[in-house]
Amino acid sequence: MRSGIKWMFLILGTIIGAGYASGRELWEFFGFESGLAIVIFTVIFIIAVYVIMKISYEEKSSHFFPILERLIGKKLSYVYDVLIVLYLFTTTIVMIAGGGATLEAFSIPYWIGIAVFAILLVLLFVGSANGIIKLNAIVIPLLVFGLFYSLLSFNISHHHSWVLDLNKQYNWPAAFTFTALNILPLIAVLSAVGKEMKGLKEAKIASIGSGVVLGAISFVYNETLVQMSDYLAEYEIPLFAILKGSPFAFFLFMSIMLWLAIYTTAVSGIFGLASRLRDLMKMPFWIMAAILVIIMLPFTRFGFANLVAILYPLYGLINLYLLVTILLYPILNRYRTRE
Repeated sequence: MRSGIKWMFLILGTIIGAGYASGRELWEFFGFESGLAIVIFTVIFIIAVYVIMKISYEEKSSHFFPILERLIGKKLSYVYDVLIVLYLFTTTIVMIAGGGATLEAFSIPYWIGIAVFAILLVLLFVGSANGIIKLNAIVIPLLVFGLFYSLLSFNISHHHSWVLDLNKQYNWPAAFTFTALNILPLIAVLSAVGKEMKGLKEAKIASIGSGVVLGAISFVYNETLVQMSDYLAEYEIPLFAILKGSPFAFFLFMSIMLWLAIYTTAVSGIFGLASRLRDLMKMPFWIMAAILVIIMLPFTRFGFANLVAILYPLYGLINLYLLVTILLYPILNRYRTRE
């Protein structure tokens, strides 16, 4: 039970980065008439997480290649190996841009915010990155609670009601591209826990728990953004439109939580890239981190909202094949076993 909850927060920490927590990612994929899409997303997310964790447990894996090989074969695994590196690189750029955009809410210029974020990112690798796991375990529950509280209080104070009209749900296919977007980081992270899992009960707790929490937040968040749709163009980070008018102490708390969630996700991205490139670049982690961050910085000039709008739907489409193989895996595997 305890380990299952630990993996659940690991999954939530992987998904809730700059794009999701800010609301920008949800708005790009969902928006109007998307209630059914979020319900479908919840179901297929639970299935996908359980399948990945089950394979990881069976393989006792410590990295993602054995998982990819079981799902799509050896040749395609090399293709997705490259895609994971590209994904980590580009999404870390999004996180750095998100770190700068978050500090803009406190009248700190975008480029100064990015510079501060980049320096802190590299400094962490001068010491040890182990503390990031403990930080994630504190930040993510607080961020989830803060998101629920701010979204519910906003809707209650504005007397908004949520109606799931099944006749107006044209956007249901977005459930598949949205889940597909998050498949690569899930495989990259969950493949590393296979050797630490004690049984499949942990996978059931983690998959159902994370799916229900994400589904609930996504539905409430999206319905709130729909109510605020006329004002979202004015904000790089839609969450700040919802927090407008909140007590300053709560606004400050949510901004810090958002910034820390972005920071931990960026650290995970840099760590994943540095680990993958360690054999090619024989140098200390912090130097690799510094080189990677310096290469990423020029791309942040495109702005947080623009980067999310371009990159996230693109990765959602590219990963659809991988998502389909994960969803079909239990059926095809059972058929092969019987044969």
